[in-house]
Amino acid sequence: MKILFTGGGTGGHFYPIIAVAEQLNQIAKENRLVKPEMYFMSTDPYNEGLLYENGIEFVPTSAGKIRLSMSPSNIFLNFLDLFKTGFGVLNALWDLYFIYPDIVFGKGGYTSFPALFAARILRIPVIIHESDSIPGKVTKWAGKFAVKVALSYKEAAKFFPADKVAYTGNPVRKEIEEQLTSGAREILNLDTNIQTILILGGSLGARFINTVIMDALPDIVSKYQIIHQTGKKNFKVIEETSAVVLQKNPNKDRYKPYDYLDVLHMRAAYGAADLIISRAGSTIFEIALAGKPSILVPIPEPTSHDQRSNAYAYARAAAAIVIEEKNLAGHVLFSEINRILGDKALQEKMSQSAINFARKDSAKVIAEEILAIAVSHEK
Repeated sequence: MKILFTGGGTGGHFYPIIAVAEQLNQIAKENRLVKPEMYFMSTDPYNEGLLYENGIEFVPTSAGKIRLSMSPSNIFLNFLDLFKTGFGVLNALWDLYFIYPDIVFGKGGYTSFPALFAARILRIPVIIHESDSIPGKVTKWAGKFAVKVALSYKEAAKFFPADKVAYTGNPVRKEIEEQLTSGAREILNLDTNIQTILILGGSLGARFINTVIMDALPDIVSKYQIIHQTGKKNFKVIEETSAVVLQKNPNKDRYKPYDYLDVLHMRAAYGAADLIISRAGSTIFEIALAGKPSILVPIPEPTSHDQRSNAYAYARAAAAIVIEEKNLAGHVLFSEINRILGDKALQEKMSQSAINFARKDSAKVIAEEILAIAVSHEK
């Protein structure tokens, strides 16, 4: 059996693919099946180590994106990217013809277009998964010919044929799925008697959130301790800025900045946190699995077409509050932190709502459907 994955070169697309691949390998092992041959087609391998660990072969392709702003430079770039995409489609047709997978699983994004287009031409079954409450262009297009459309948000169902849609939630890697509670504060060198705030901006960080945190830092550490994933590009600046801001502050040791949290430290951070501050990408689903209250600061439109809608969809589940960038300031953030962490009943309500929103079986449900369709295609 051959399975080809495809998706954009971001963690929001890549890590759910890894989660599904983990489940495929697990199902094969538990049922003593032949391990499926798996491929990942994209412009970039994203994380070669995880591909290797899960037995996934990287198949490179080229693709170009369409920029909506019609400035002269963007018009020129769009013209060049049409050739990039055209070459990518030809390349994908060639590769898929020789691999001839039994099924293609697409996560969307412009880099998935060549593989999905080739699968349609070669009549290879396609399953797509949409992580956002408002689907991207490629996912909407692929939904017209896909066998099944898996959704992370129920709100996205209206964009696809009703008979194809399944609400599955968003796949999360097994190693992240379970937070670490026992010994979590010791691993992160935290005080066991002080409430903890975890600030996440993704692997690249969130510069705007980082700036606001620096403004509010003296107030926050007066009452709480902070685990702050700054992003590798921002770490040095934040480290230097926080050292100045907290130079004579008696509570300066309550601030713990990290450029990046590996799996162990991320699990410990989720376990130790009383409140999480984050952007509104796929991290929402990790926060939900951790069952923690959160404050979401979505990337504003038009930079991101999906984070604002994602944030409000999650907030409607009563698991989070949303503060948009235009309204975010140090004193506003500190006030909301105090409101949530000062109200035990509110914390418990938000935690339970997060748990109710989460779906632990997401990757398994998708993997089982992939196998079912792949087996029927083999025949």
